[in-house]
Amino acid sequence: MKVHEYQAKELLKGSGVAVPAGIVATTPEQAGEAYESLGGGLIVIKAQVHAGGRGKGVAVDPQGDRALALEIASGRKPRPKGTAGGVQLVKSKAEAAAAAASLLGKTLVTYQTGIEGSRVNKVLVTVGHEIARELYLGLAVDRGLQCPVLMASTEGGVEIETVAHEHPEKIHREPIDVGLGLGDFQARKISKALGLSGKAAKNGEVLFKALTRFFLDQDASLAEINPLIVTDKDEVLALDCKLTFDDNAMFRHPDIAAMLDPAEEDAAELRAGKSGLSFVSLDGNIGCLVNGAGLAMSTMDLIQYHGGTPANFLDVGGGANKDQVLEAFRILLGDPKVKGVLVNIFGGIMKCDTIASALLAAYDEIDFRVPLVVRLEGTNVEAGKKLLSESGRKIITADGLTDAAKKIVAAVKGAA
Repeated sequence: MKVHEYQAKELLKGSGVAVPAGIVATTPEQAGEAYESLGGGLIVIKAQVHAGGRGKGVAVDPQGDRALALEIASGRKPRPKGTAGGVQLVKSKAEAAAAAASLLGKTLVTYQTGIEGSRVNKVLVTVGHEIARELYLGLAVDRGLQCPVLMASTEGGVEIETVAHEHPEKIHREPIDVGLGLGDFQARKISKALGLSGKAAKNGEVLFKALTRFFLDQDASLAEINPLIVTDKDEVLALDCKLTFDDNAMFRHPDIAAMLDPAEEDAAELRAGKSGLSFVSLDGNIGCLVNGAGLAMSTMDLIQYHGGTPANFLDVGGGANKDQVLEAFRILLGDPKVKGVLVNIFGGIMKCDTIASALLAAYDEIDFRVPLVVRLEGTNVEAGKKLLSESGRKIITADGLTDAAKKIVAAVKGAA
């Protein structure tokens, strides 16, 4: 689960991480009032969307040329004069209101959003600072080390993927003991790696430890501060912040769960989550309904291998009931880009005849306008196959996963 920058800063501030003062606004008038409330001077207006690259992003009308905007945001074309970006500096109340007006209700296109962009419904009005240095700080789970790792770099303000590719030696890594948190000696090592000294080093070490403790206590999966700035007064502040949390742990953090912004989420993924289904939208045209994450990954790989493209990852789980399976089919067939569906079930707790019954019910209830291939194995497989064979529906059965993948790819190409 992701949160907006302004929400992330509220959470971090409450945990002892130093952040610039800011006020969220949903109208140009509120942005102007926020400018005055923050004391005026140099103020920054920042679009609030779940994507990076906002500073290079381009705000366009909902029906605007998003392809051109993406080329500008990606640096392939120069930014035309007067084109609104996702981060703007202002020096008056009127400029603050105008900057907010250029963003609110618009679609912000960045290299991370892709051509679709994200609608801007809120802006963060935040205090500007004289920046002496820009640094990078991030926390993520390293699955190889099986622990969180704190990453720091002197290359702040640059995409960390670029730094990792071109200058990996500039990224300092500290593995974190989940029971102890970040040790004092580790905080000092990070300060040294970043070239901090004196008051700035002390302020930085406080921030490093506070961020790590927050990451562990709140079940975060990613915490990224880019840039982490050092001011001319030796303050160390999280100028920008991205937080992602473990969905499976949100029952422990209802205050964070309440921060979910449905407008920033995929509607189908939200709908699936409410039914206890694991669903991720992809760019292909073959819908997949599978039980088990590993089997789902294998199914998608084989579809791709045999010339098709999966439209989704959908795991109904090992104990899904008939209603969940019906909802899964509704979600799949509600996607206009889906031109065929592959059902791949290995029955254990999830019985093959249960899947077959739900499938037939879905066939009658929902307009199955696309080819359907079904592969069943496991518990009650013969009963499930009998239900399908005697149903009279246009269902293509398969023996084995490879056979199923070949058949659905051929059926989709044939229908096209």
